[in-house]
Amino acid sequence: MSDQDCCCDGEPLSVSVGMEVPNFVMDVFDPVDRAFGKISLDELKKKSKWTVLVFYPADFTFVCPTELADLADKHAELKKLGAEVISVSTDTHFAHLAWRDSERLLTKVDYLMGADPNGNISRLFGVYDEASGLALRGTFIISPLGKLVTSEVNFYNVGRDASELVRKVAANVYLLAHPDEACPAKWKQGAKTLKPNEKMVGKVYEALHG
Repeated sequence: MSDQDCCCDGEPLSVSVGMEVPNFVMDVFDPVDRAFGKISLDELKKKSKWTVLVFYPADFTFVCPTELADLADKHAELKKLGAEVISVSTDTHFAHLAWRDSERLLTKVDYLMGADPNGNISRLFGVYDEASGLALRGTFIISPLGKLVTSEVNFYNVGRDASELVRKVAANVYLLAHPDEACPAKWKQGAKTLKPNEKMVGKVYEALHG
């Protein structure tokens, strides 16, 4: 059994928020070095990286390049937060190279492009569509400790906003260092946080605006 084929009672394991993610290994295309390689979760954990997986349905499609271009615009911010960004589809790493070279929207893509042609990693995160063999638009944030802290899944026809991904990564980075605090809605770096306690019950307004 490979690292990707994590099973429980004979059934594929699908991870949920709060669970530790089992190790996985996948082929990648590195647009910066224009080289093929492999990446594993264990490797990223050893480097104390936050792992951001951005699943999308397929190369050479329509909404997908707009999403990957938007992600490329925010990649530098995510790197500063200590995140390794990997886009993932069920295409091969060879197809990733060809698509990146032909689609002008992908000119600035310099993060790793992961290949999951057998769908094992997509199944692990619960985004594999058995009917089509494609992955839904799933975004997952894994802490340096290997815990899944954020999960978002959209259907094929709704694109995502990378600005919200940056906000979520920043919040999780902050909370890992400040576990007794919580980030309210629309929290951004430098904004006020909450320290839940019995005195705050029914008095959240006062805690935020006092």
